[in-house]
Amino acid sequence: MSGTLTHAGPGTAAGPRSTVTGRLRALARAELTLLARQKAGLIMLLVMPIALTFSTSTATRSMDLGKMGLSIGAMLIPAAVAFVLIFGIYTTLVGTFVTRREELVLKRLRTGEPGDLEILAGTSIAALAAGLVQCVVLMVAGALVLDVEMPANVLFVAVGMVLGVAVATVLAAATAAFTKSVESSQLTITPVMLISMAGSGVVVPLEVFPDPVASVLELLPLSPVVELLRGGWTGSLTWPGALGAVAVAAAWIVLSVFTVKKRFRWEPRR
Repeated sequence: MSGTLTHAGPGTAAGPRSTVTGRLRALARAELTLLARQKAGLIMLLVMPIALTFSTSTATRSMDLGKMGLSIGAMLIPAAVAFVLIFGIYTTLVGTFVTRREELVLKRLRTGEPGDLEILAGTSIAALAAGLVQCVVLMVAGALVLDVEMPANVLFVAVGMVLGVAVATVLAAATAAFTKSVESSQLTITPVMLISMAGSGVVVPLEVFPDPVASVLELLPLSPVVELLRGGWTGSLTWPGALGAVAVAAAWIVLSVFTVKKRFRWEPRR
């Protein structure tokens, strides 16, 4: 049975009501504890982005980046962040949402004080916090190892990070809405994962594609994030281009939120 983002009502137990901050903290603590116990989840979150960044560096060094106005650092650092968004946040959260739904955790939470948005936010905090920390560490470490200067436009980089986390989170919830079971989540995450890696400029710069193809690829969920990160780092992104990227990312966020409100399920699919 599908549900909308409307709260089912507080529980009937007597006692003082908890605060939103306290409820979010409790949910985040529980998810962080569960995440620390899942070896597969930790590998996906902590190891996969680093491994893919190193493997991508080999292919990147063989490209003639100079003709595209790029450097190895300008390619790898945004790619590392994108890998965290894909594997550390998006993939992790799809599995988390589906698992908690199948275990009836989400259904039980809705009978208490937390609202629907609180439940989804609290369930996401652990993965988001770990992902953000890893993004910052990879950017700083990548800049030092690759001897890359600090971002030319910190604002664009910061906006790209915030939008990237937001897109990955709401897209994960939207994907979970169409995922029947934990096992099938491996199938439902694959299209977003592969398309983002191949067509959002993560592994291959969009500059190598013909203009008509590149114009279409710029509309993919992570394309505006990579554009903001890379353009902000090199200083090549103009304000009109940045605003266009923000608009594309915002459109994906709105579409995903609409999908979650209409299709997200709070109990196992029969």
